[in-house]
Parts: sequence; structure tokens; C-alpha cells
Amino acid sequence: MGRGFDEKAMTITAKYEDGVFKPLENVTINEGTIVEVHVPSYAERLKTKSRSVRDFAFYGMWKDRTDIGDSVKYISDLGRAIFGAEAPQSLHALPDRQRRFD
Repeated sequence: MGRGFDEKAMTITAKYEDGVFKPLENVTINEGTIVEVHVPSYAERLKTKSRSVRDFAFYGMWKDRTDIGDSVKYISDLGRAIFGAEAPQSLHALPDRQRRFD
């Protein structure tokens, strides 16, 4: 096995921001490993099935929390606590500097 290479191939979902590809999940490769990035065309993306949220490492991380209950209500209440009665209907209505979940 060569330096920085693993015998198995993997697909890592990442977001391109500020000139850097940022993985959306835990990545277990050696620091400095050279990788190839394949950016599918729009047509290719339409053909492939989207990954389920259940496939990501964060899925279920709050399952034991008892203070959340109904997650939609929890987020709505949180928005009202932060923004008051003027809470946005969607995170996408927030200015970029206030978004935390994109």
C-alpha cells in the first residue's frame, strides 16, 4: 500500500466554500492524502438518488434528549426566543451572517 492511499475507494460528500472542499461527514483518511474530486454535471445529479439523512453521522445524535419533543415546535420556539415575534419563517430568510445550518 502506497503512502496516503487506502485500498478501498470511498465517496465523500462535501460542500465547496471559500475555496475549500469541506466534508459533510467524518473522513478517516491520512492528513495530506491527495484525492481526486469529481463534480457531477447537473444531469448526473438528477439521475442519482439523494442520500438519506439517515446516512450521515449526525443522524440520531439527539434521540435521547427529552427537552425537544416535537422538533418543528422546538425550532419555532427557539427562533422566537432568539428573534422575538419577528422570527423568520425559514432559516433561508436570514442574512448569510446569521445562518448556522446550511
